[in-house]
Amino acid sequence: MRATEIIAGAAALLASGVSAEAYLGFNSGNTLANREAKFKKDWVQEFTTAQNLKNAPGTFNAVRLYTNIQAYSQTSEPIEAFEAAIETNTKILLGVWASGTDTIEPEIKALQTAISTYGKKLTDLIIGASIGSEDLYRVSVTGIQNKSGVGAGPSEIVKFIGDWKKAFQGTALANVPIGHVDTWDVWTNSTNKPVIDAVDWVGVDEYPYYENGKGNNIENSGYLFDRAFDAITGAVGGKPVWVTETGWPYVGQTWDKAEATVKNQQYYWQEVGCRKLFGKVPTFWYNLRDSNPDNEMKFAITDNLSTTPHFDLTCPKTFKTTPKASSSGGSFVTSTATGTGVSAPSSSSASGSTSDSGSDDESGSGSGSSTSSDKSGTATVATESAVATGSATSVKGVSAAAVAGMTLLVGVFAML
Repeated sequence: MRATEIIAGAAALLASGVSAEAYLGFNSGNTLANREAKFKKDWVQEFTTAQNLKNAPGTFNAVRLYTNIQAYSQTSEPIEAFEAAIETNTKILLGVWASGTDTIEPEIKALQTAISTYGKKLTDLIIGASIGSEDLYRVSVTGIQNKSGVGAGPSEIVKFIGDWKKAFQGTALANVPIGHVDTWDVWTNSTNKPVIDAVDWVGVDEYPYYENGKGNNIENSGYLFDRAFDAITGAVGGKPVWVTETGWPYVGQTWDKAEATVKNQQYYWQEVGCRKLFGKVPTFWYNLRDSNPDNEMKFAITDNLSTTPHFDLTCPKTFKTTPKASSSGGSFVTSTATGTGVSAPSSSSASGSTSDSGSDDESGSGSGSSTSSDKSGTATVATESAVATGSATSVKGVSAAAVAGMTLLVGVFAML
């Protein structure tokens, strides 16, 4: 074998071996179900329960936040989740609210204040930052039809990403990967390509439960999830895909063919979480506990933060969702998107937001919005060799394969 061929092979091995750490976590807003603000003790309870769930397929020691600002703060006070994360050694996916505002300066100020207070104890726990959450969906035709609230367009999100990078250049957060979170069909819409180009990773919120008109019975949930996930990976040009919200409710109305039951909640955990995500893709499940009284669908996997969930979290060794020929690349697929129509964080200074809903449970496909409206929109996308690898390039982790690739490269150059 020629040295050039060895180098090419080693480079390929190195590239394939650099992968995102498969974070496991839950989403967490800044208010409780009664609309009261969460404080440090509330997050400590959440994070402690998450890390000690009985029969969990891994340690859920990460959290996705929606804002850096403490609920109802008048002065961009840092969210107390930061201090709780330090106490419990919980990794943080930062959230920056980006809708209904022309500046993210309050979000930046809150984080800078927290860093001044906690320093390396905090920055070492930060695994990424999401600039916005479903903003592009809310300004889409479907989002507007579903009255999902005020959003932000691609140019605004790109500007905010630039503002964030400028604010933290030369700091401990300069190399923290930046992303944006939205519904899956947003990423297959070419209008939003500037956002894809601006981020390091792509965050997706996907709920097959709400995919009405597409055979959304629980037995089909894994296939619906795979189709959406594959469409994204085929559209984002190799950017890593993080699953920032997904789950199945155990209480709520029957949504077309989707039924909200504990049995179905467990099925979805197994067929989507265990089969597709856990240990493979950075995943923030929806959710550990419910915090939005406006959403009649309840997604919590446990009651009152008990470490004994509604169902056995053990992952099975075999799965009922098997590959289908229809999911292969090259064909055009018409499917529905999952919009959540969320409300702004509960802070009068939250990035200049004009909404003060008192609820910051930003998700659950309908939380913070009228659940009587149809949350589904139709988008036609082309799946391009849609293979979900679950391990795109990342700045956070180097796998054993990457180490092997580096070793091989060193050996090759030593021979030249």
